[in-house]
Amino acid sequence: MRCYLHTFLLCMIFVFFSFLYVFNQLASTLEDRDGWTVKEHGIPGRKSHDTGHLLRKRPGLEGLRDLKAESRDERSHLAVVACGPRLEETITMLKSAVLFSKKPLHFYIFAEDELHKSFRNTVSIFRARFNSSIYPITFPKENAREWKKLFKPCASQRLFLPLILKEVDSLLYVDTDIIFLQPVEDMWALLSQFNSRQLAAMAPEHEEPRIGWYNRFARHPYYGKTGINSGVMLMNMTRLREKFFKNDMTTVTLKWEEMLMPLLQKYKLNITWGDQDLLNIIFHHNPESLYMFPCQWNYRPDHCIYGSNCQQAEQEGVFILHGNRGVYHDDKQPAFRAVYEAIQKYQFGDNLETSLLRPLETSLQTTTHTYCGRASHLLTKRLKQSIMSVQQDATQRRR
Repeated sequence: MRCYLHTFLLCMIFVFFSFLYVFNQLASTLEDRDGWTVKEHGIPGRKSHDTGHLLRKRPGLEGLRDLKAESRDERSHLAVVACGPRLEETITMLKSAVLFSKKPLHFYIFAEDELHKSFRNTVSIFRARFNSSIYPITFPKENAREWKKLFKPCASQRLFLPLILKEVDSLLYVDTDIIFLQPVEDMWALLSQFNSRQLAAMAPEHEEPRIGWYNRFARHPYYGKTGINSGVMLMNMTRLREKFFKNDMTTVTLKWEEMLMPLLQKYKLNITWGDQDLLNIIFHHNPESLYMFPCQWNYRPDHCIYGSNCQQAEQEGVFILHGNRGVYHDDKQPAFRAVYEAIQKYQFGDNLETSLLRPLETSLQTTTHTYCGRASHLLTKRLKQSIMSVQQDATQRRR
């Protein structure tokens, strides 16, 4: 009997160490795969932003060279929502993005059905410069009417982009009244600045609290000291879809899609700026999830209407111009209108310096009776560098 027991114990020990060896090998294999490889499937341009950078395929200098090569090929994904008389404004925004960007772009255009044909006809003129996808305006069926009429027609569509574009990892949303004055990829690169908890990036609504709107008039929670402006919003949508958000409706954390409608129902009588106010409420309760970029990435009339108050723009110039409140189409801020019309009138293939920059500088000289006009050198400072860079690239290609 003892002999059988001894043999049985030896067998059990052998089986135990065999399982231990197999488990160790499996763990080693998984660790190696996770440590040095990157997913190669999915949509073009989809990369991991969870660690703030791409994962290396190989260690050492070879891995760094792989990383640089893949970074060069990364596509910037931009979304815009256009309803009503926003076609021309949207096309001008697209043109500004294409003019100065050196890396591939993909646009996701959400528009009312009657605008689709016009968008297709227009973007086909310079399709070689970027790819685009056109989508209908889409809201949850049970609340579509309420969402569509919130603030401006279709403006709240941006809240649902993470739920519609499920295969897109990261996205830059911009309003139609945006003008890029430097390459889109420079904004896209801010994704690498996110820490492990951040999932979106926006600029402050105001730099100067004495003229701030949220801190003086808001009847709901808002982010930070002066709130955030959602006209330029960079998102890691994978993280956004996965996160459970703290809120003031329940002690239970909620997913993005679970939170939106209850939030609207609670605050719809207290919000003025629609979906932007909802974003302020969300990030008031989840401040660790937001990355704040400086005002030169979302430069509005508020930054110069009473004198220049965007310090970063004073130092480096304006990167992205945001002509909110219709200033591209009236005479309230002629400096903003001059930039918009210069981009709008420019024809692809013309010399950027003689056909865009010089006419713009001439127009800006007539705007010095306004505070923003006196700060117009900030509007051309970065633009000049972008034009110079594009011309240098063109010269090198001809060689």
